[in-house]
Amino acid sequence: MKRGFGSDNHSGISPEVLTAIASANVDHALAYGDDEYCARTTELFRREFGATAQPYFVFNGTGANVMCIDAMCRSHHAVVCAETAHINVDECGAPQRIVGCRLLPVKTPDGKLTPELVMTQLHGFGFEHHSQPRAISITQPTELGTLYTLDEIRALADLAHKYNMYIHLDGARLANAAVALGCTFKQMTTDCGIDCLSFGGTKNGLMMGESAVMLNPTLDVELKYRRKQMTQLCSKMRFMAAQFEAYLSTGLWRRNAEHSNQMARLLHSKVANVAGVEVVYPVQANSVFVRLPREVWTALQKDYFFYDWDEADNVVRWMCSFDTTEADIEDFVAKLRSHLDNYRNR
Repeated sequence: MKRGFGSDNHSGISPEVLTAIASANVDHALAYGDDEYCARTTELFRREFGATAQPYFVFNGTGANVMCIDAMCRSHHAVVCAETAHINVDECGAPQRIVGCRLLPVKTPDGKLTPELVMTQLHGFGFEHHSQPRAISITQPTELGTLYTLDEIRALADLAHKYNMYIHLDGARLANAAVALGCTFKQMTTDCGIDCLSFGGTKNGLMMGESAVMLNPTLDVELKYRRKQMTQLCSKMRFMAAQFEAYLSTGLWRRNAEHSNQMARLLHSKVANVAGVEVVYPVQANSVFVRLPREVWTALQKDYFFYDWDEADNVVRWMCSFDTTEADIEDFVAKLRSHLDNYRNR
């Protein structure tokens, strides 16, 4: 399969990460996280997120999200999230099945929650017939590629804490957000009042592995047992930790995210003024959402794989990766123009 624009999950592995895995593949190491690689990487997380940060390495983003929700909630609780949130749309009901809690999805125009939107769900406190609102979950960047400002994150965290709730951040593409906003991970999370987050790397050059990071120490209670129950405990965890060590200690996260964001901006510039192409959301990270005639995007999918994001509205998503090249974009746009010409001249 050639490089395409379907997902940053389709990309390969950064050479630096492969080297780190190979370097860790010597001698023996204690299993289940009791090794020197995990110890060093935990300190790197604290350097990036603050002294209270405690990472728990897991296999995937769904595992990280569910583990964070499980730290915040019990089965009678509810989580307020955007209707488009990954936990609501793309995790096959994992939070509901594993934690047992309820999700309260809120319709948004751009994938972003606001205090006003969240307030529509903050009722029924103390009423035993209603699931109790316990947490807010936001995604940065959102599933629509939009970004929360630091002030917007802080406002949502303040609202959550005002109601004795927690706030979780799904950061599968957090590196892309940090690069786009020109801030550190700590400034975007701990300093804004985030209680826990899912920190991703697979979409930005890692082979596999994500992390559920507890920032609020009150949530870090017996989570090693919960991770095991969720089947998210890796035995040879040094290989997960070695990837994150290379990712965080060498600036790899920044270089990869800067490139994928830059490629998305380039793609946007190439299509923004093309007749028949309508960009539907601001291009702020590494994704481009456009509306196209159905005949055009279905024809283009024969050349390149990408997702039809909203089939009813003819909106598709083009995602750039750390290994996307300018040549990939030039070829993609040339084929797009050709299909548009055929559509007009049919």
